[in-house]
Order: sequence, then structure tokens, then C-alpha cells
Amino acid sequence: GNEELIEWMARSGHQIGNHTYSHQKLQGCDRDTLLQEINKTEVVLSHILGPGEYWLRPPYGLIDPAEKALVKTPMVHWSVDPEDWKVLDTDRVVEHVCSHVQDGDIILLHDFYPTSVEAALQIVDRLRGEGYEFVTVRELLTIKGTEAEAGKMYRNAWQER
Repeated sequence: GNEELIEWMARSGHQIGNHTYSHQKLQGCDRDTLLQEINKTEVVLSHILGPGEYWLRPPYGLIDPAEKALVKTPMVHWSVDPEDWKVLDTDRVVEHVCSHVQDGDIILLHDFYPTSVEAALQIVDRLRGEGYEFVTVRELLTIKGTEAEAGKMYRNAWQER
């Protein structure tokens, strides 16, 4: 039901990723469930945007080490998590991110909380004012000289999780 939003995001230069079909926790799930969750989303995204490499961000950032080998794309984790989903306070989220972020970090925010959306706008303005540039995760790794590999999960430009 969000096809137009996804198309707009892709046209605007955002990196579209796979977060599983039903937000299934991948850690501890069986192989078939893991593959089904990933593949169903791949099919939907390919239908909307065409074939592509849609990197995976496992729900909750969790996936069993043995299961990483089944993932055919790089995976995205984060290095700055203000727990916006729990805090629900714009100022606290902004302060946490801005006081913890470093060059090459990946920031986790959830766009379905109004406090997080407002925090994201403030974070972008504040960090741009400090000289930060916002890029996709694919661009970040390329800029920092890290070659993204399938089955590996990146928490910032240099660290695999």
C-alpha cells in the first residue's frame, strides 16, 4: 500500500532496503521462514522498482551468525541508536544522536513516530551545520573504502557486526 512512497524515495536518491515482509525476528527462526521473509519482500520491491540489490536490515538488528550466509546482499545495522521508539521525546533523541554520532556512523530512527520524524529533521539541520553529509549506506561504505559484501552486516563505515 506504499508503492508511491517507495517510488518517490527511490527517485529522490534514497537507498531502498529489505526489512522483511512481516517484521519477523530472524534470530532463532528456521531457515525456510528466514528465506521466505526476505524473498517475499524482494519480490514486492522488484515489482515496484524493478530488479535491484535491496540490502537487508534484519528486524531488531538480529540474525544468527550461521544464517548470515543465506543472505545474498550486505546487511545494515547501526552504530547510533537513541531508542526513539521508547523515548518518544524529540529533544532527547536529537541530543542523544548529536552527542554520540561520529564520522561514518549509521543512525537508527523510526519514521512512524512523530517525535522521531521531527528529531530527524532537527538532527539533519544540526549535523549539516557541523559539516556532516548524509548519504546512503552504500555510498558511505564506498566513500570510506569499504567493499560491501553479501552476508556481512555493517554497523558503520568500517565495522562489521
